[in-house]
Order: sequence, then C-alpha cells, then structure tokens
Amino acid sequence: MNEEHSQEDAVTVTGLRYAFDRTGTAVDGLDLTVRSGEVFGLLGPNGAGKTTAIRCVTTLLPVPAGMVRVFGHDVTTDRMAVRRLLGYVPQQLSADGGLTGRENVALFARVFDVPRRERADRVAQALQAVGLAEAADRMASTYSGGMVRRLELAQALVSAPRLLILDEPTIGLDPIARTGVWDHIMAIRAASGMTVLVTTHYMDEADQYCDRVALMHQGRVRALGTPRGLTDDLRARLGGDATPTLEDVFRDVAGSGLDDQGKGGEFRDVRRTRRTASRVG
Repeated sequence: MNEEHSQEDAVTVTGLRYAFDRTGTAVDGLDLTVRSGEVFGLLGPNGAGKTTAIRCVTTLLPVPAGMVRVFGHDVTTDRMAVRRLLGYVPQQLSADGGLTGRENVALFARVFDVPRRERADRVAQALQAVGLAEAADRMASTYSGGMVRRLELAQALVSAPRLLILDEPTIGLDPIARTGVWDHIMAIRAASGMTVLVTTHYMDEADQYCDRVALMHQGRVRALGTPRGLTDDLRARLGGDATPTLEDVFRDVAGSGLDDQGKGGEFRDVRRTRRTASRVG
C-alpha cells in the first residue's frame, strides 16, 4: 500500500449535525476519525444515527452543519472524487433478482465508470473474491440470503474502492451466513489493505472483527476505542470477576435510553428493515 495513503485518515467527521423535519435530530454534533486500513465499527441500536451518518459520508445526504472528509476530500465540495473512492453496501436490497450474479456486478462496473477494457476482468475478480465464481451465471433470484449479501459485496468491490462502507451487512442472515459474509470481508481487507467502515447493532460481530468501535446513542458517540479496551475499562470500574461484553459497555454508556423508548425509527422504517431481511434471509 502506498505510504502516503497509509498515513492519511480515511474518514474525518467534525461537528456533523443532521435533522429530519418529522423525527428531529438524527446526528447531533458527531466527531469521528477512521484511520486508513482499519476495520471501524459504528455501533448502536436502531435510531442511534448510524445510517444517517453513513449517508452523509457517502454523499447521499447533504452536510448541513459540520465537516466530512474522505481521504482529504470534502464530501460537500468534491462529491465525485469522494464517490470514486467508495464502495457502499446499503441496508436495502441492491441486487436485481432478474439478472445473473455476473450481470449485477457488471451493471455496477458501468455505474462506477470502470474502464470498458477492464470490466470483464474486474467483474470476474470481484465475484471470485466473494466466492461466487461458480454461481456467477445463475439468476440472483436463486441465491441464498448469504449469497445475495456476498453478491452485493462484489458489486461494491468492482470499482476497487479504498474505503468499503457496509451498513448492517449481515441484517436478516442466520449465524452461519453471517460468519460467511464476514470471512469474505476480512479476506478482502487483508489482501487489499482497504479501510472498512461498518455499522451494526450486532455487538458480537464488532467485538470479533473490528479494530476500533464507536458506540452511538441519540446521535452522538458515547464511547470510542478498541473492543478489548472498552470492556477492560468497564471491568476495572465495576470490579468483580466477570468479563463485560460490548453490549454491557453500551448499556453502561447509554443507561436506560437503550431500552425501547420509541427511538427505533418510524413504522415505515421497521417495515423497510423487515422487508429487506425477508428478501435476503
């Protein structure tokens, strides 16, 4: 990996605020730095502001207050340069069941302006990287949930991004499929050195795979550090022989606010998430 790239922060967020008219403030003065080459987890329950923050980083939402940079590029003034650096796997289903796996990835290669002479090789490499080479010419509608998520990962990888952003990448998947998706993510990261920014409310995944995590609650980061560092700090403060988990850390940070207090999004958000889970699960 280029030494200059290795020294440059992948994402810098300073004072980010975002409010929706009907639901109020989603992100409230967010400060965050993702280092180049790390796997960074943005954790929290539904409604914590994770997806809104991610959409600001990916230029899908404007930045009304604060500053967001991706490898030094301002997402407000240099949107196209930012987009060329990103691979993005959203929560919502992005694969088309009416196309083959290869056709889906080829479509994204065109969208991301991969040079025509390189497209076939790039598509094949992306499918190989996620273990779908043998199933590439099957219709995506015949894929299992885990295969669909890996196909979406291939779609994001076809442009060879420096930053891979995953919004709830294992939503709706069974434990075996979840492990399979993460195995491919980590193998690709190890081979390419790319930075991975992932949102999840699965604390066990973050504990196992993330180099550092930020725990969000009500639009703000409430704790930041390595999974081991955060759990060790809580154990030192509380005493006793039991080893806390990241979920224990989050409950300590968020207090009673972690319980269901109507902060989990509107009915349409629940419906959308369940529809997505049913289609990929």
